[in-house]
Amino acid sequence: MHLIEIVIDGFKSYSVRTSIENLDPQFNAITGLNGSGKSNILDSICFVMGISRMALIRVEKMQELVYNGGKSGVSKASVTLKFENKDKNMSPPNYTDCESITVTRTIENNKVKCFINGKVES
Repeated sequence: MHLIEIVIDGFKSYSVRTSIENLDPQFNAITGLNGSGKSNILDSICFVMGISRMALIRVEKMQELVYNGGKSGVSKASVTLKFENKDKNMSPPNYTDCESITVTRTIENNKVKCFINGKVES
């Protein structure tokens, strides 16, 4: 199983839906100019995987994860990680019938929701 896509929407510096696709199972790198959002991609991965200490992703409050603190008409942030799931021997329990698995975490009105393959998880 490996990461094949990252979708960031309204998260930190990403005001519009941004998809990073075709990730290689062996090697990937994030490059770009200073201020281009490289660190925010890494922060988005930490966010969707459940990080709870906001200081580790360089914010004090959850609302700061929403683009411009939610002051620019963007009121929700979401991050989705899509994993290839072809090797059924490595599949998580109850997901062997899925070709891919998506994990999404959203924040809206200071409320966080998590989804696996579109279903709300508690």
